[in-house]
Amino acid sequence: MSRTILYTRVSTAEQTSEHQLEQARKAGFQIDKVVTDHGTSGVTTKLAEREGGKRLFDMLREGDTLVVRWVDRLGRNYQDVTDTIREFIRRGVTIKTVINGMVFDGTTTDPTQKAIRDALIGFMAAMAEAQAEANKEAQRAGIAHHRAASPDKFKGRKPNFDRASFEAVQAMLNAGQGHSAIAKATGVNRNAVIRIAQDPSKAEAALEKWGL
Repeated sequence: MSRTILYTRVSTAEQTSEHQLEQARKAGFQIDKVVTDHGTSGVTTKLAEREGGKRLFDMLREGDTLVVRWVDRLGRNYQDVTDTIREFIRRGVTIKTVINGMVFDGTTTDPTQKAIRDALIGFMAAMAEAQAEANKEAQRAGIAHHRAASPDKFKGRKPNFDRASFEAVQAMLNAGQGHSAIAKATGVNRNAVIRIAQDPSKAEAALEKWGL
């Protein structure tokens, strides 16, 4: 018996599974089952490696229909999206999108329809990846702007010790003193002493960032 399965990938607080299901129903889809991945990147994580994606690969059979809000829910990597859609099509699965009502028919045998379908798959997957790259570029530009406007916010946590205290801690560490004794003698928090002992170069870098 064929089924209609909705796949949702929820990567932000606004992209709820319930909202995507409501959109699908408003578009006229009768959904039998919903499979969801939460907080998973469509850029870095292939569909077959996601928990929900693995379920799809196990569940989908010939005659089933896979519904997605848009192809970017399957992924934002061109190769992964095209490989995924073509794998499902080889199984005889039909893929439909809620937005614009795109249909990738896994049951057609007409060569012209196949050619049109395959061209659309490539185009839609390319659009998904291009949009992801545009989003990343916008994020980088935003970070650069805020870094220039408020540089202190990007320095990390201000060290709770100054240069003299740092050098005193290092000298006592080199002399074999214990963390608690060093903290008591220098007034530097014991946890900070431990962090300096574990990674002095990182502590040095933090001091330089803050001009200490």
